[in-house]
Amino acid sequence: MKRKVFLTLLVLVALLAVAGYTVMPWRTNVASAATQTGTTAPLSTVSNVPQFAGPADMEAAFENIYNQVNPSVVLINVVEQPTSSTLPGFGNSPFGSPFQQGPQGRQTAPAQTALGSGFVWNTDGYIVTNNHVISGASKISVVFSDGTTVPATVVGADPDSDLAVLKVNAPASELHPVQVADSTQVKVGQLAIAIGNPFGEQNTMTTGIISALGRSLPVNQSSTSQGASYTIPDVIQTDAPINPGNSGGVLLNIDGQVIGVTSEIESPVRASSGVGFAIPSEIVQKVVPALIKTGHYDHPYLGLSGTTLTPSLAQAMGLNASQRGALVIDVTAGGPADKAGLHGSTQQATVDGQQVPVGGDVITAIDSQSVKSFDDIVAYLARSTNVGQTVTLTILRGGQQQTIQVTLTARPASQSALSSTNVNS
Repeated sequence: MKRKVFLTLLVLVALLAVAGYTVMPWRTNVASAATQTGTTAPLSTVSNVPQFAGPADMEAAFENIYNQVNPSVVLINVVEQPTSSTLPGFGNSPFGSPFQQGPQGRQTAPAQTALGSGFVWNTDGYIVTNNHVISGASKISVVFSDGTTVPATVVGADPDSDLAVLKVNAPASELHPVQVADSTQVKVGQLAIAIGNPFGEQNTMTTGIISALGRSLPVNQSSTSQGASYTIPDVIQTDAPINPGNSGGVLLNIDGQVIGVTSEIESPVRASSGVGFAIPSEIVQKVVPALIKTGHYDHPYLGLSGTTLTPSLAQAMGLNASQRGALVIDVTAGGPADKAGLHGSTQQATVDGQQVPVGGDVITAIDSQSVKSFDDIVAYLARSTNVGQTVTLTILRGGQQQTIQVTLTARPASQSALSSTNVNS
């Protein structure tokens, strides 16, 4: 059975000593990638497809990228509270397993540390990583590429984008900010380069290509008792090898610019199987400045759940089988969609042998942008809207087209902008 695996590497402090597992620091004499201050990292566009005269040119390009970006990538060492905890995706530690089994397969230990990755955002000492790397931490330290180690504090965290920001008081010589590219310009087939700390092996670089775009990752922290799932949209998929410990590291283009933050892998063996995922830089550029400024990020919220309209669903609703869009299943009482008058599904139909909800509004466009799937709405809200903004939804109701304006609010605590329920799975 395939599973999504968070990439944070969890091990016992004592076990590290027993196993003789140490991370040997090294020093590199390279120039910084940038010296920008403030809350926003430098933004640049994705370059065209590179032209290499031969293998030597490609090697030189990779060496240059490593020398440029390596000083920006850090190892994050997290000490967690010495209480019972679930080790996501790590039921069998690669170093052996002296844990005791607890309820529902949970494993307990007197103390443990989590090893993850992060990168320098700006010269003010802000470090970006994944939320799941630092969640539940009682103590955090950041190790730079030359071995310099400093304590870190959490400035802000956003579980619904799996991003977090740390603050360190480090020498200026250690603060080499990354450059950030526009992930909306990334294309499948382009080269992809990951730098992070797989299994604690500090500052490891791997290469591959962009395998797919527009993936969605579930936000586990926001699950509800009704079984709805919440997602991070526009996620980048790559076959560049990333493993536990790469969480919070960088995914780069051929110019050494950040196009994503490595977050998860899909694998049956808790290690790279060639399917890795990165939070796109377009989301990073929106969330991180807000975390630095206020400690939190307000996600635009519609207040409805739904699914992609399939040919079978369309026919069950008396629509043409070729009709595309997103079927509204539930509308949250008192939410923006409810106040605007959107209708959820109140009928049942048999589709492919299953009873499924039908009859709700079908969203076919948002602000004149065509909607072909439910994920299109999620992605548009994350990419192009803000709290307080009014969006125009084009819908089909009873087969008739109409428009409805909805003013977005900030999502309630522990909820995502939208829930996407796949009623045919």
